[in-house]
Amino acid sequence: MRRRRLLGLAAAATTGAAAGCLGGDDATTDGDAGGGPDGANGGADDADWPTGTYADYETTTVTVEGPDGGARGPVTAAIADTRNKRILGLSSAESLPDEGGMLFVHDSPGPLTYVMREMDFGIDIVYVDGDREITSIHNAPEPGPNEDGEDQRYSGSGQYVLEVPYEWTDRHEVAVGDSVRFNI
Repeated sequence: MRRRRLLGLAAAATTGAAAGCLGGDDATTDGDAGGGPDGANGGADDADWPTGTYADYETTTVTVEGPDGGARGPVTAAIADTRNKRILGLSSAESLPDEGGMLFVHDSPGPLTYVMREMDFGIDIVYVDGDREITSIHNAPEPGPNEDGEDQRYSGSGQYVLEVPYEWTDRHEVAVGDSVRFNI
């Protein structure tokens, strides 16, 4: 299944296809945030992620480990490793499964700010440095009625940003200083 997904991604990349490009991206206003309503999967089955706009994204299992090396929790993450994918973020997702997310990959570590653009649900935003250590965590609630989420800005520093369902980090006791494992 992963091989078919990778082949599909390679085919899309060679034709220059990019689903849902939303615009510019830089080190201070980078990406989009998204996640499952109130940390729930909203009816989505974990085996179905990624779906819809994200169905052809490459995936990786991201595992957070505490200082003792014990696993705190894994997620299946769609990989956003291009400018267009980072800008789209999870804004086209209706929800995330309980153990699903998105891993944003940047070329090098630096200051980043993620926003809740066009989101209808909350997420946790986890900043991870080049050594794959968590540098900051934000519990980003869903935007209020008549808000587009553009005013919800969450700053941090890192080379990677992991977005998971709202309060996932609390449920799994994930903390700044924990390590993150994944293959990309």
